[in-house]
Amino acid sequence: MTTAYAQRRDHLLAIVNRAIEAVAPEGAMRKAISRHGDILNVAGEQYDLTGFERILVLGAGKASASMARALEDILGARVLDRLFHDGLVITKYGHGCDPGRIRVMEAAHPVPDEAGQRGAEALLDLAATATERDLVFCLISGGASALIPAPQPPVTLAHKQETTSRLLACGATIDEINAIRKHLSAIKGGHLAKVLEPATVLTLIISDVVGDRLDVIGSGPTAPDNATFADCLDILDRFGLREAVPPQVTALLQAGQEGRLPETLGSDDPCFARVRNLIIAGNAQALAGAAEAARELGYAPLVVETSMQGEARQVASDLVCAAMGICGGDGPKPPVCLLAGGETTVTLKDGGKGGGKGGRNQEMALAAAIRLFESGPDSARIGMACVGTDGTDGPTDAAGALVLPDTLGHCDATGLAAARRHLDDNDAYTFFSTAGTILKTGPTRTNVMDIAVILVDPA
Repeated sequence: MTTAYAQRRDHLLAIVNRAIEAVAPEGAMRKAISRHGDILNVAGEQYDLTGFERILVLGAGKASASMARALEDILGARVLDRLFHDGLVITKYGHGCDPGRIRVMEAAHPVPDEAGQRGAEALLDLAATATERDLVFCLISGGASALIPAPQPPVTLAHKQETTSRLLACGATIDEINAIRKHLSAIKGGHLAKVLEPATVLTLIISDVVGDRLDVIGSGPTAPDNATFADCLDILDRFGLREAVPPQVTALLQAGQEGRLPETLGSDDPCFARVRNLIIAGNAQALAGAAEAARELGYAPLVVETSMQGEARQVASDLVCAAMGICGGDGPKPPVCLLAGGETTVTLKDGGKGGGKGGRNQEMALAAAIRLFESGPDSARIGMACVGTDGTDGPTDAAGALVLPDTLGHCDATGLAAARRHLDDNDAYTFFSTAGTILKTGPTRTNVMDIAVILVDPA
């Protein structure tokens, strides 16, 4: 690797690290909450803690353990000694920490497991103890939907696992996946708020959803839901899955569509009267942190996309085209840092039976590497990072991958053909591991979707 390429790699990593630091749960919690004596200020509204008998803490998501730790620090020992009753958060394996008094359980993501079901049941049991004299904190972040499966009979955990796996493999968006999860669940789609009624509920949210939709983040356990059983059946039909998912799933959705089961809870339900849902961090803050770091490194930052969605390969092509346009004089003068945020999808070859290994960020990076290789000599001026802010990308231990001008040169003698074969097999992890540009951060204990960083240097 040349000195120039090594410097570009360092710059990409510095920008990515700053983006993740900008959405650290501890900092986000402290910006949203402060306490002065018995007065708690939460995003501009005050709560007199002397008016409550107990404090309960519930939560789920990849950032929930870190959020719980920050909450304990903010409340302080004096308040906790007097008011804290119980607390439980469920996070992804490897993303836990010890807040102190609040219990932490770990479970599987993105396909739920038995530990998650036990955690969801424990959360519901704790929520059922809430009274009108209680203050309940709900700490929700990306990953919560998979981490707290509470299937409605006759649907079982195994049925939800198979349904989730099929939806992931066919390229369904998180909105579509969560619409179905909500309608199969006893805790999502506002059901947790119903169990907590009539307590005062403060739900603090780190968003991993394009548009920061409350009903989609974590499948909205304390938020109203607008999706319907009919919408869920339409999603299955769109992907040809109505006959492929377990019949119990289809039967439940059809029963709901026919009015034999109640819909998820809408905004007119009285259970939301004492619930406040607050987004305390999201992808926009990560992009702002990345832009700040880029500026310090001498690049002109330019956010080109804040709602990155669709097939990872197509998004990669669009971003490469934007970068090549900068090289050709279209836009600001280099050095430029293009930034994009959101969450793409990947449609797996043969439904995932091909045996390839990777994730949406690695797939996007590999597609971009191929597209850059085909774009001519100016592509040597471009470097790229595609990263999941939670530190995991698909079922791998990588957060994403880096693309440098010599990335394709590290693959085997067949060169471009080998890269295309890896892409065709959804096997980007193997490719980038060989190339030496796989990106591993470990669990970041936050989650605000993905970011793409593209550096365009002068000629």
